[in-house]
Amino acid sequence: MSSNIYKNKKPVIFFVIPAFLFLTVFLYYPFIQNIVNSFKEINNLGASAKGWNAPWYTNYVELCKDPNIRTALINTVKMIAATIIGQLGIAIMLALMVDNIEKGQKFFRTVYFFPIVIAATALGLLFNIVFLYDKGMLNQLREILGATKLLDFKDESHAMLTMMIPVTWQYVGFYFIILITGLNTISGELYEAATIDGASRLQRVRYISLPLLHNVICTCGVLAVTGALKVFDLPWIMFPKGMPSNSTWLTGTYMYYHAFESHNVDYSSAISVLIVILGVIAAKIVNAVFREKEY
Repeated sequence: MSSNIYKNKKPVIFFVIPAFLFLTVFLYYPFIQNIVNSFKEINNLGASAKGWNAPWYTNYVELCKDPNIRTALINTVKMIAATIIGQLGIAIMLALMVDNIEKGQKFFRTVYFFPIVIAATALGLLFNIVFLYDKGMLNQLREILGATKLLDFKDESHAMLTMMIPVTWQYVGFYFIILITGLNTISGELYEAATIDGASRLQRVRYISLPLLHNVICTCGVLAVTGALKVFDLPWIMFPKGMPSNSTWLTGTYMYYHAFESHNVDYSSAISVLIVILGVIAAKIVNAVFREKEY
């Protein structure tokens, strides 16, 4: 058959239109409507708006004054740092180590990816048991090792670290799979040539693996940052309503609280617009820092 049949791209429109309509109905329209809702007065989810706020930018003024949103933004920045350093950093190390072993790669891929399969709700309940003050797994282990004082892992001084540990642990496997797949696309001939030239294993990683993995790391960085802005389910199970003392709010959990708990839907819409803006800015920054390269 002639390759000219691939030059006729008119039939492609019949496949593109359904996808575009789906995105329009379930993504673009709700997003635009959400922006409109942020300027209206809506007290209950699913209820009709009572009218436009007076003035119309009331919710955005409240965003600038709300101390909880400042706490949520600071905590979200901490979560972004934890995802880049913890999730992405650990995933890179695991991928490089697993890629250098000859036997057991499938086993380690399954083990490291397994936390993604578990529902975040179940993980939140699991880690609540681990961090319990009385008879929690960690405090029991400390007692075995000789500690005489119980440690409250969910108090105000430890709460953010307690939250970051399970969030980081849950998604390491996700980035590990992406990175190990990227490593598998690197030609083995490059490593063989480097070995013949006398390069050590560490030098092969530094001068071959990491440079050729740069674009994959960039993609993972964007996913990690935008994911940190939207993280909700696991933190909400562990620290509902920002407890203790509203110190563990994240942008995602604070948005959910106003939509479903305080029934302040229009303010929740304004927070969601803020999350989108922050996501776009953060993605641009990550792309600038980890600028993609051509090899």
